[in-house]
Amino acid sequence: MRSVIYSMGVSLDGYIVGPDGGFAWSEPGDDVFRFVTDEIRGIGVHLMGRRLYETMLYWETADQDPTVDAPTLEWAELWKPLPKVVFSTTLTAVKGNARLVSGGLAEEVERWRAEPGEGDIAIGGAALAAEAAELGLIDEYRPRVHPVLVGGGIPFFPRRERRADLELVENRTFGSGVVCLRYRVAR
Repeated sequence: MRSVIYSMGVSLDGYIVGPDGGFAWSEPGDDVFRFVTDEIRGIGVHLMGRRLYETMLYWETADQDPTVDAPTLEWAELWKPLPKVVFSTTLTAVKGNARLVSGGLAEEVERWRAEPGEGDIAIGGAALAAEAAELGLIDEYRPRVHPVLVGGGIPFFPRRERRADLELVENRTFGSGVVCLRYRVAR
């Protein structure tokens, strides 16, 4: 059965986006970018909210830019064909290998879990991840902790009343000070 993975960059004080809406502090160095590229190889579908979808639209055409380097091109070549499901009540259409839905996160996850095929189910975007966590759908949390305090913004972990016990599966520290953690939800 496919696992549901929540993996994003996060500040040490727990935010994926700072109070000004920026996240340039989470831009990965070469070693972290390679790590994230390897991680995406294990994903079979990416479920995301509108804001993350709009941010990731860059990758739909990045391979058309003749100035991009080989690692960027490799990421784009992995990202473009990856099936994406966009949860939004405001969008009317999506581009690339994406499908638009307006609700039913639990049903969507169960549908993907039941389908044959390889690759985990990635959840992206704070609001969608919060809903998935509240429903008990997340199997693994994979924060990439950046050595910065941003002082507020959109939190990586939702502020819910639901407890989740975790087991550390893996950790890795990069020269930039970024620490990648991999926790499995203890069931």
